[in-house]
This record gives sequence, structure tokens and C-alpha cells, in this order.
Amino acid sequence: MASLRFLMIGAGGIGGYYAARLAEAGHTVVLTARGEHLEAIKAHGLKVNYEGSVFERVLPAYNHEELTLACQPDDFDLIIIGLKSTATEPVMKELGEWLKQGSVPVLSLQNGVDNEALIAEVVGETRIVGGLAVRIGGHIVAPGEVFAEGVAQIVMGAWPNAAPNDVRIPLLQRLEAAFNEAGIPTTVTDNIRYELWRKLVINNGVNPLSALTRLDTRSLTHHPEFGKMVYGMMAETVAASKADGVNLTQQDLVEMFELISSFNAIKTSMLIDQEKGRPLELDSIAGAVLRRCEKLGIEAPYTFSVNALLRNGDGRR
Repeated sequence: MASLRFLMIGAGGIGGYYAARLAEAGHTVVLTARGEHLEAIKAHGLKVNYEGSVFERVLPAYNHEELTLACQPDDFDLIIIGLKSTATEPVMKELGEWLKQGSVPVLSLQNGVDNEALIAEVVGETRIVGGLAVRIGGHIVAPGEVFAEGVAQIVMGAWPNAAPNDVRIPLLQRLEAAFNEAGIPTTVTDNIRYELWRKLVINNGVNPLSALTRLDTRSLTHHPEFGKMVYGMMAETVAASKADGVNLTQQDLVEMFELISSFNAIKTSMLIDQEKGRPLELDSIAGAVLRRCEKLGIEAPYTFSVNALLRNGDGRR
């Protein structure tokens, strides 16, 4: 297969891991980062620790201003956004005019169900590929060095749905083959919004509660009281999906709870952000559920309570 050209916006734990995998497979990869992490990547390359293996790659890396001067959007076959969802709107303001100069598709690998809509406001729906990283945990452990663990699957699809003869379908087929050949288990779906909501069920079930309690996923799901709260927050997410016409079912709830309960003990990204004093992805996870429950006129007491406690500082103690 011919090599592809990727831009990874956000070379943190998740983005850095996938970028290193793609580069190892012979694809051209350019990174964006900031601060000490960026300077370390420029000086020494990117180091990724994954499941006992170490990937070290020297890759072009820029901050966003440098990127717009060094590259054109259509220098790439795909732009991947691996940033926290809290950064989606600011980055679209920073890079929006630059992105509009090209026609390259944009893949979001972020938490939540609202990122694709925010990106589409800038580049248009026909350029959006929705995606989710499944069963992966990762974070920056030192400048220029990231840690990742888990199966690290990707599910992607044309957003909000794939029309007949959709121009994105041939690219998705190429991406699916390229990612799998690079050791990234990847599938293409024709209903990406359904998959994004199923992931939100897990994210809302464990992320906010882990930040509040400082417990990992396994400790939460196997706790006699917190486990019930996890299930309750997941059930509220299933109910909220109806506001988007996705209509998850009891079966989805059972499957997602069983899945997260069988995970290894993983620190959620929100718990890591809490420990490091960084902004939490509350609005894109719990907030997304609460907004839709309000629209539907239904209560979400578990999500409301945990969200309120985190927003008012109890999780920082």
C-alpha cells in the first residue's frame, strides 16, 4: 500500500501513540504540540511506551502558528485531531482560516459527541470523519515522552452519516487498511453517531466519578456503591441519546457496563487531568448528557450530582 500523509494535531498520550504507530509503518506524520513537550520532540523526537514496547521517532513538529507557515492543509491526506475536547473550539478559531484553504478531510479522535459538529462549522460536513479511540489509556509522562496502554482500537465513519457514493468512502477504506497494517485495530462504520454515543455511555459512567473519587475504572465498577453509580450514569447517557435520534437501548447499556467492568484498572483521562490540575472535559461528557436530558424533560440525578460536585471543587480536595 502507498504511504499516506498525516497531520496529528495534539501529540499527547493518545495522539502520540497513534502517530508513532503510523510513522513506524512508513507513513509520513507531522505533529503539533506546545510548550516543553513540543521543544523536547523537536530536540530528541517522540518516545512512546506501550505495553512493554518503546517507539522512538524523529518527526516534524510545530506549534499551530508554525504549522500554518510551514504547511498547507492539502499537504496531507488526513488531519487527525487528538486534542482534549476542551480545546476543540479554541483550535478551530486558531486554525480555522488555515483549514478553509484546503479540502483535506478531518478526523476527530476525541471524547464526546459534539466535536464533529464544531469542526463541521468551520470546514463543512462533507470533510468530517467521526472517530473514537476504544480501550486505550494514555498521557504525557515527561516532555517528549508518552505512555499508552490497552487494545487501542479505532472506529471511524463519515459524519453524520455516509450517503450513497459518499466521496469519503474510498478514503475510509484506505485508512482502514493502512491503520490495520500499522498495528492499529480499525473498523469503519456506517453509523458513527451510534458508536460515538456508545463510547459516551462509558465515558460518562466512569470519567467524572473517577475524578471525584480518585479511583481507577476497575475499582469503580467493582465497588458495591460506586458501581451502582457508574451504572446509573451510564443509564442516564442511554436515555440522553434519544435527543439526538440515536436511541440507544437497554442492550447497549448492559454491553457497555460489562465492557468497562472487564477492563484492566485504568486511570481515566479525567482523573489524570484532575491530578495534574488541568481543565476537565466535563462539558463534553457530563454536560453533553445533561443538556440533552434537559431538552427531553427528564432527570439525570447521578450525572447532575457528580458534575455539580466537580464543578464546585470537591474533586480537587
